[in-house]
Amino acid sequence: MPTKLIKLFLAGSCILALTACAPKSYVVLLESPDGTTGQVIVKGQKGEQVISTARHAVPADGSAPPVAVDLVKLEKDFGDAMAARPKLPAHFLLYFESGGIKLTKESQALLAKILEDANTRPAPDISVIGHTDTAGNDKTNEALSLKRAKAVADMLKEKGLKARELTVESHGERNQLIKTPDNTQEPKNRRVEVSVR
Repeated sequence: MPTKLIKLFLAGSCILALTACAPKSYVVLLESPDGTTGQVIVKGQKGEQVISTARHAVPADGSAPPVAVDLVKLEKDFGDAMAARPKLPAHFLLYFESGGIKLTKESQALLAKILEDANTRPAPDISVIGHTDTAGNDKTNEALSLKRAKAVADMLKEKGLKARELTVESHGERNQLIKTPDNTQEPKNRRVEVSVR
């Protein structure tokens, strides 16, 4: 048998042997929804491996370095599990005119998006948190931020929101989005944060 043919035969045999003996359990690193990845350290009976690249995997026993896993295999092995993951929370910021509970025009348009997102969830849990800027005193701002949060919750209910739970909170001028000194008007701090889970 020619040398070249023997090398090809041996290489093919090794690949078949590795495939036939490959562990059935493996650990794979997937991207986060924002596209980032961290890393996973897999410690097993046969070694320790670090996975730091998305869609790369190692045997659960740590016996081999990371290798790329194609999307077809990922779907075959983990499709049901990936499909069962709950939808990530969505966050919306709604802004107000100064001193009252009137939403800006851009924020009024976001109400439909909030409802649309909530309607994609089987039992939505909605959190509505009101905020103010630092213009005015603490007590007034606490009351105003609560009025804003309640107003947004009422608008969502009037538009047909059906939530398993709807919580309304007031943070007043605490938790500023833009840090300002006292008695400062800041449009970005006059807001309601809506979280849909």
